Amino acid sequence: MRKLQTQGVHHITFIGADRQTSIDFWEGVLGMPMIFEQPNLDVPEENHLYFDPGDGRLITVFTHESRRPDPAPPPEAIGSLQHIAFNVSRATYSQAVKRLAERGIPNSGEVDRGFMDSIYFRDPLGLLVELACYKFQPPAGVSEAEVLLEAHLIRQARGDYNITDEHLADAIEQLTQRTTRSLSGDRQAKDPYARRAEAPRPGSHTDPRA
Repeated sequence: MRKLQTQGVHHITFIGADRQTSIDFWEGVLGMPMIFEQPNLDVPEENHLYFDPGDGRLITVFTHESRRPDPAPPPEAIGSLQHIAFNVSRATYSQAVKRLAERGIPNSGEVDRGFMDSIYFRDPLGLLVELACYKFQPPAGVSEAEVLLEAHLIRQARGDYNITDEHLADAIEQLTQRTTRSLSGDRQAKDPYARRAEAPRPGSHTDPRA
């Protein structure tokens, strides 16, 4: 048996209410441009909206003008979607609570997840949405997923409960050493400040300025 290897998320589709509610949320709140729309090719009486979440992938929504928004959270049953998370910059994250409050949108406030920071709120249809901001910048040529996997292995080896800043920092150091070259034969941590104790004092016979 051979795997069917995936190479990223192509799109995620939601069942929406009316067309304008979806546009007002996905573009009007989250800033996702609506890039095109067409009939739902399986259910022609429905509309199909396509939004760009910021990375060129797709968020799509089936809408119908007969459906009204229902803010009740969807059931958390086996096989159901619990929430969807979107990546935001640190600058946007730091403004999120304020901007949600300005619109009267209840939210969780800032939540520390160890390897990222998160803010949660619900869309007009009760969907739980997360704004996520990683705490780290991966080394050049390395993905966020590779950093997290490395940090997990470090955490596991140390018997720690969850990933923290220390695991992330050590993971980035190790990945940098593995993925970049150096002319140095020894790339371990050093203490160049220890040499200060051996430096000659001004005016001493070993001071070249004397």
